[in-house]
Amino acid sequence: MPGLDWRSSDAYDRAVDAEGAALAWECLRRNADFRRDQQDLPSTSFSVTPVFRKRWGLVFRS
Repeated sequence: MPGLDWRSSDAYDRAVDAEGAALAWECLRRNADFRRDQQDLPSTSFSVTPVFRKRWGLVFRS
């Protein structure tokens, strides 16, 4: 994500046909605070903490 030029239409190609969760993910993954928090998660685990989920409004359906 570093170096993403938000003014370039190429940066939005993935979002053109996105719906619901896909569009939300596009917005979230571009958020610098989210990326910073994500980097702070333990790299040895595939799970996120309850605090992380609550802060970012993430819901994982099983």
